[in-house]
Amino acid sequence: MISIYGYTLERLETILVEKGYKKFNARQIYEWLYKKKVKSFDEMTNLSLNLREFLSNNFEISLLEATNVKVSHDGTTKLLFKLHDNYMIEAVLMLQPYGNSICISSQVGCNMGCKFCASGLLKKSRNLEVSELVLEVLSMENITKKDITHIVIMGTGEPFDNYDNIIDFLNIINSPYGMEIGIRHITISTSGIVPKIKEFGDLELGVNLAISLHASNDELRNKIMPINKRYPIKELLDAANYYFDKTKRRITFEYILLENVNDLKENAIELASLVKNINCYINLIPYNAVDEFDFKGSSEDRVMAFYDILKKKGVNVTVRKKHGDDIDAACGQLRLNVFKDS
Repeated sequence: MISIYGYTLERLETILVEKGYKKFNARQIYEWLYKKKVKSFDEMTNLSLNLREFLSNNFEISLLEATNVKVSHDGTTKLLFKLHDNYMIEAVLMLQPYGNSICISSQVGCNMGCKFCASGLLKKSRNLEVSELVLEVLSMENITKKDITHIVIMGTGEPFDNYDNIIDFLNIINSPYGMEIGIRHITISTSGIVPKIKEFGDLELGVNLAISLHASNDELRNKIMPINKRYPIKELLDAANYYFDKTKRRITFEYILLENVNDLKENAIELASLVKNINCYINLIPYNAVDEFDFKGSSEDRVMAFYDILKKKGVNVTVRKKHGDDIDAACGQLRLNVFKDS
């Protein structure tokens, strides 16, 4: 049975009209699914009995099953969801001063091979379907009883390696008849697939774009992020400028600080020079250690020293608050640990 959550409003309208129903029925269904969040088609009482029977016979409305739930001392909740083919994915809910933010996965596993990331230890098995992307959000809300206001596509996988499904997902969650999550409350994080950054910019949606930079020069980035050999830093920065020109949305460069790897004074100076002509800010990220790697996170003193150099160089810079470091918070870490124990 096909999940009803995988259809954009426009696609659902087309299907209903082809079957002899009214175009406006799609809006009614969307409101039942995403506003009232019903659990069965029988609850959609303003639809005809015939239409409800059609929906029941052709679509399913079930949520994802959480096989593992971890709640941090700071309220962060990490769920391990089981998919229809028994693959596992992770999603994390973070309670922020500005609202409730969910970090979702875009693929089962990841092929980007970043040397510090737990996600890549289990290679990509497949892309997530549109319905599975939507259900990460709805299932998290159902389990935690928290309304989600912000979405970050920054979990396991490379979103732009699942481009078409991500676009449909954005249309569903942003729809005024759907979840109606504002486009400026949505962030996509990419390791740097340059052609897709430009293609996404051409859509002019205005989604926040976060680019995983994590190094201040090509030699270092080649070592820790293999994608840099395909799309080196200059091409990546050109794509970032292109995205800003198209959307007028300031770019975020993510920079995980690894002790004695990329957190030296010269790295900070190089980084400031790299971004001086880009409308952006740097998000310094404390590293959640992964047992399988030798990397260590920078100490608080080193983080702040790096921060101070960037600040003095006129760079807009923030330090991300650490969330859920007591619940396997690193991307892919909970799934990896469960996989090892099975």
